[in-house]
Amino acid sequence: MGEQTRARPAGEGPQDSPVGASSLHVLRFLAAALRAKAVVEIGTGSGETARWLLRGMLPDGVLTSIDADPANQRVARDALGEEGVAPARTRMITGCAVEVLPRLTEGGYDLVSVGVASSDYPAYLELGVRLLRPGGVIVFAGVQLGGQEDNRGALATAIRSMVKRVQEDEELVPVTLPTGPGLLAAAKR
Repeated sequence: MGEQTRARPAGEGPQDSPVGASSLHVLRFLAAALRAKAVVEIGTGSGETARWLLRGMLPDGVLTSIDADPANQRVARDALGEEGVAPARTRMITGCAVEVLPRLTEGGYDLVSVGVASSDYPAYLELGVRLLRPGGVIVFAGVQLGGQEDNRGALATAIRSMVKRVQEDEELVPVTLPTGPGLLAAAKR
């Protein structure tokens, strides 16, 4: 889905990233700018995005990562451990994000990062914004639509619906960033 980067030693840059190197830098920047202490990640993947988010977060911050596939979380946990990330800095939750998000603390998070392309984008928006404290940010990767065939499917419909909801919500201040597969970020007033 995103751009690939050449292999680098652990800790020296993005590796095998589904969202692209520049998107990872943006996520790290947002976590740092927000002085994020509590972050939710939807889509654990290989753990690469988690590494970048943790690098931007406060040293005592905790990342909650949700993924339906326990194998992804094992891989991510191992990768984070190899990088020296303390187990107490992450909370891995196996499950469907639309079922897990309602159980998380309302208004308790600085940043919500959605790193999976999904027709559940509108639900992630609604559930994710509920989790944000005022000033918090929700970020969606993979919002850049491609050719004609990409504009007709369920994912394209979900992206358009989500973008429309973001634009209509006066409590959100959005920006689209053309990095990697496209990022949409929205700050909660």
